[in-house]
Amino acid sequence: MALKDITLGQYFPGNSLVHRLDPRTKLIAVVLYITALFLASFFLTYLIMAAVLVLSVAVSKVPPKALFRGMKPILFIAIFTAVLNLFYTPGTTELFRIWIFTVTLEGVYRAFFMVVRIMMLIAGTFLLTYTTSPILLTDGLESLLNPLKKLHAPIHELSMIMSIALRFIPTLIEETDKIMSAQRARGADFETGNLVQKAKALIPLLVPLFISAFRRADELAVAMECRCYHGGEGRTRLRQLRYQLRDWLTLLFFAAVTILVGVLGHFGL
Repeated sequence: MALKDITLGQYFPGNSLVHRLDPRTKLIAVVLYITALFLASFFLTYLIMAAVLVLSVAVSKVPPKALFRGMKPILFIAIFTAVLNLFYTPGTTELFRIWIFTVTLEGVYRAFFMVVRIMMLIAGTFLLTYTTSPILLTDGLESLLNPLKKLHAPIHELSMIMSIALRFIPTLIEETDKIMSAQRARGADFETGNLVQKAKALIPLLVPLFISAFRRADELAVAMECRCYHGGEGRTRLRQLRYQLRDWLTLLFFAAVTILVGVLGHFGL
């Protein structure tokens, strides 16, 4: 897996319907999508969720290749989860036995659906960051959490921290790739050896990477201070968030899908 395959936090500029949606709409839609995924229980409900995901990707006009490439880093987690569910799910229909492990038909079903759920969950959340700029994501999240300000919660600061973290993931990945290329040119080997040796070979990357990260953080802090940034109090926005008809229709669609999947999942479909 190459570092360039990690696409979390990247933004793909565009003018599609999904790009033009209010960021609050997209955040609520993702929450409803995740809720529906966890309510799905069998083939029909997962087929409905797959259709919703394919429709969302098609409307967003995000290259499917970028979406698939971004899911490569979580393949290990998906496979590991599938193995655990395969061998540790009890059932009545035994297929075969490996040493002390028993594989049942129920375990196969659960492992398959768990992998599908993880992949669809990651794809849906990636689509949010692909179609929403960090600034709009911050504004939308802050607006949704605005009622918590009555409890004196630092909503603006928390939203800013989350968006900055997402924004700098691609930057840190690019910096890591540059450091690895520079060390390879000096004879470093990151490919050969067992897992422990590969992990030890990555240790020399940590010092320059941490130095670079702290330097970028300091530069960002100085830039924000020079621009008289002082938090969310009295702050104005270039783009005012307003719900439009497309936002209400999108929310209605995802709410209907969630209710439909919940009802069908209740009957085990």
